Amino acid sequence: MALVCPIVSIYTVTKFMKAIVYTKYGSPNVLRLVEIEKPMPTANEVLVRIHATTVNRTDCATIRAKPFFMRIITGLLRPKKQIPGTACAGKVEAIGEDVSSFKPGDKVFGFNDQGIKAHAQYTAVSENNIFAMPDAIPYEQAAASCEGFHYAYNFIKKVSLEKGQNVLLNGAAGAIGSAAVQLLNYFAVNVTAVCATRHIDLERSLGASRVIDYTKVDFTKDAQRYDFVLDAVGKSSFFKCKPLLQTGGIYISSDLGYLAQNLILPVITSVVKPLLGNRRSVFPNPTDIRGSMLLIKKLMEQKKFKAVIDKTYPLGQIVEASNYDEKGHKTGNVVITVDA
Repeated sequence: MALVCPIVSIYTVTKFMKAIVYTKYGSPNVLRLVEIEKPMPTANEVLVRIHATTVNRTDCATIRAKPFFMRIITGLLRPKKQIPGTACAGKVEAIGEDVSSFKPGDKVFGFNDQGIKAHAQYTAVSENNIFAMPDAIPYEQAAASCEGFHYAYNFIKKVSLEKGQNVLLNGAAGAIGSAAVQLLNYFAVNVTAVCATRHIDLERSLGASRVIDYTKVDFTKDAQRYDFVLDAVGKSSFFKCKPLLQTGGIYISSDLGYLAQNLILPVITSVVKPLLGNRRSVFPNPTDIRGSMLLIKKLMEQKKFKAVIDKTYPLGQIVEASNYDEKGHKTGNVVITVDA
């Protein structure tokens, strides 16, 4: 009973909250800021008072339900979860009776690409989807460290990295790319970052050993050969990048590619790889959320990772933030701050 009392007392004081909702799929214009009933955590959930969240590629794709087959998970005709948001950072306000990992007042951050209803003042989330925040890390930094790092980590773990190998990273300035540069640097490989002119200094500060300005040079014509080519923005292809790969090299994309070719090519290139100089395509299945979150927590504690933040918007400007994210030219992450 002692665990139930704090929850009851909270709801007698504040029963409602502000949240972003959408009842149909479409552009960011379907998003609305409304006042709804505050959630109550179930037995294994934690109620988090959100201080910061993000707008990211996953959120925008979910709102549009693209590609279409996403609707198998998100809802065929309309969204099942009508509050978007996959990442958050905040403070525990209440816990369910079976929760043992957290207590009210703990600072936490969390992520789940299936959605944790983070575009709101509060969310009730499974204790398995949140983690203790490192000391002295701002909420904005913690929230921005989730989505891009998760995908970067899950892409990279599909291959066996060895110290001193050469990796080319296309789209090195986005949320995934800026996280991947730092993660690859942590694994002591040589990173060639492909970015626009305005991001050259940023990439060097993140740990890139070489930088290619794609506005001036076609990176697919680079004379250097690489053990791995990682396309963090999905704007190239295996066949365009194959000449960059040395014998046995691997191409990985963060996107399905034209006609979902990146889902098929791993099978084809594995079968005919002797004809391709053992070069092949790999498509990751980014399911290891716990592994990525524990690693990012460790790297933040060791001051070996810092999320790149482009712009910060208040919750009420979620439409503007989403439109900006969808333009595809952001540097790092777009953060949303949430007021009480």
